[in-house]
Amino acid sequence: MNNLEIDFSGKVIVVTGGSRGIGRAIVESFCGSNGRVYILDMDEKSARETVNEVTSRGGEVSFLPLDVSDHAMVRKVLGSILSEEGHVDVLVNDAGVSLPKPFAECTEKDWDFVVGINLKGTFNTSNVLFPSMIQRRYGKIVNIASIAGKLGGGFLGTSIYGASKAGVIGLTKGMAREGGPYGINVNAICPGVIRTAMGNAIPEEHQKVIIQGTPLRRYGEPYEIGNVVAFLASDLASHITGEIMDVDGGIVRD
Repeated sequence: MNNLEIDFSGKVIVVTGGSRGIGRAIVESFCGSNGRVYILDMDEKSARETVNEVTSRGGEVSFLPLDVSDHAMVRKVLGSILSEEGHVDVLVNDAGVSLPKPFAECTEKDWDFVVGINLKGTFNTSNVLFPSMIQRRYGKIVNIASIAGKLGGGFLGTSIYGASKAGVIGLTKGMAREGGPYGINVNAICPGVIRTAMGNAIPEEHQKVIIQGTPLRRYGEPYEIGNVVAFLASDLASHITGEIMDVDGGIVRD
């Protein structure tokens, strides 16, 4: 098939953390290509705003509240989507948190919070949907990791954040290996610093250093991540799985 158009008509798509920032850009990218999207998020206010704006432009998007770190809740919410739609074609695990705190000051509670959302959350949603994707012999999973998972945190977050995203990278590779024989593609994107609330919260003097160390000499924009997610979730990327793709303006060069 040589058709280069990305079209998600008839596809059911789940995006965790889709209410704002990168997640919202991902939702807009799917809706702009005719996909039916479910936003799963804890931020109801932002999610409702995103739903209202996207639907006003003709997009098909719904919102369901979800704490991805709560496995029972994940099973219930995703189960309701499966019952309603019959299947989920695409899962994007974008829900994530950072914690601007030195490692020496971190507590077990801090670890559980960050890892619970970033890594366990990715496990929870994928674990619930994997069996139905196996049964259909089709599925696309895109995990949002971070170059912090390769660099051990740094300006993009603490050691705990970096560890959680490194775990997402490892989980992606494992799921890709196990899902491949069933037609399931699993890939991850490692954003660099993106123009979101998290990126903008970095002190201005650090932002200047980051930009100077970025070959493209700028922050990334959320839509630039959304574009890559849409590609990886489409059938244009049908022979790509287990890929850990840096979308960082050239910061990581190995």
